[in-house]
Amino acid sequence: MKYLTFILLQRASTDNDSFKLSKTHQCGFDSLLQQLPELGIFRKIFDSRIELNVMDYGAKGDGIEDDTKVFTDVWDMACSSKVESRIIIPDGSYCLVKPISLGGHCHSKVTLVISGSIVAPSDPDVWDNKDTHKWLYFHSVDHLTVEGGGTIDGMGQRWWATSCKTDPKNPCRHAPTAITFHRCNNLVVKNLMIVNGQQMQMAFTTCDTVAVSHVSVFSPASSPNTDGIHISESTNVEIKDTTVRTGDDCISIVSNSSKVQVRRIVCGPGHGISIGSLGKSDTCDQVYDVSVQGAFLSNTENGLRIKTWQGGSGFVRNVTFEDVWMHNVSHPIIIDQYYCDSDKPCPNKTSAVNVENISFVNIGGTSATMEAIVFACSDVSPCEGVYLEDVEIVSAFGGVTTSFCWEVNGSTAGYVYPPICYSTCKSFIKQTISSATNLQAI
Repeated sequence: MKYLTFILLQRASTDNDSFKLSKTHQCGFDSLLQQLPELGIFRKIFDSRIELNVMDYGAKGDGIEDDTKVFTDVWDMACSSKVESRIIIPDGSYCLVKPISLGGHCHSKVTLVISGSIVAPSDPDVWDNKDTHKWLYFHSVDHLTVEGGGTIDGMGQRWWATSCKTDPKNPCRHAPTAITFHRCNNLVVKNLMIVNGQQMQMAFTTCDTVAVSHVSVFSPASSPNTDGIHISESTNVEIKDTTVRTGDDCISIVSNSSKVQVRRIVCGPGHGISIGSLGKSDTCDQVYDVSVQGAFLSNTENGLRIKTWQGGSGFVRNVTFEDVWMHNVSHPIIIDQYYCDSDKPCPNKTSAVNVENISFVNIGGTSATMEAIVFACSDVSPCEGVYLEDVEIVSAFGGVTTSFCWEVNGSTAGYVYPPICYSTCKSFIKQTISSATNLQAI
């Protein structure tokens, strides 16, 4: 009956422009509808919206039986609908979903309402002969909204246990991103919880116009490579009113992303808010027009960080970090053009990703280490236009904090502590260059 209703609804919506009733006939038709058992569904013709509850189409929602095919079938119905569709995962349901690809191009707007839970298989062997980069994968969908107050659970525990970051004796292999949006434009993600991602929690790749709000992302501090929100090759992205507690970067912004705004973020544990890494394997990367305004970072490995590999090209420019408070952060402010996430030393190279026009304004809090600010810039491409205003980072344990500068040019305003020594202070720099050896992969 549900499939028949859907087909009738599709036909009615197709003829909607020519289906015009007088007020008299409209009232008569409404009274006729009141006699139909499927009243609510048929009325959606005139609301220009349909609702598809996965439980009505065969989902078990018990966390044991596989609901993947139901999700695929319901998605295909919604995506092919001529009117706006809402897919409902109801409160109290626990839908077990295996790796799934949900694609466009859809005929109208689709809203995925997750009020219950979507749960991944706990066994990594489920991904045998499948793409281990992906679990929930949305691609080429415009005007998609994902909301509902429910939970996406990546069940990443067994993935973490077998990671080479957890135990170097384990082979290094890819693990899935819990939820990926690829080539999705005019995307909204809100009121959602993502927990225990197998690796990255949520990723936006090659997207345009993304709004993320009121999202909570949780994984243990010990979970490896579990970036909270990852932005790659995307533009016009806004993330606000969101909390991330994870084992890697709370927010990472990488290759060829621009016009990214981050507002009112809580981060920690984790590795802070990072731009990069960029330029790995001599690639050309460009990141520009990034604004982080309003953030609280607590007990993180890093605070505000830009990291690039030697040998790359491109640039990071026009980045502002403003109104940020930190508590017990190990490395509060870092620009590192010698980033090396490798067991072996990285060779010196004669090219670098340019870093320019970077501002830190109204930044305060406590550092878990003495060296609170590090600007380790390239000999061949010094950092230019690094600006600090009203920055005060004191020791979490008493005592002093210090800064380290190498090949960085810029200016300060207001009170700045620890004081910054730009590249005019060559003698001081040469005496302190040995501290750069502490700048290994964090």
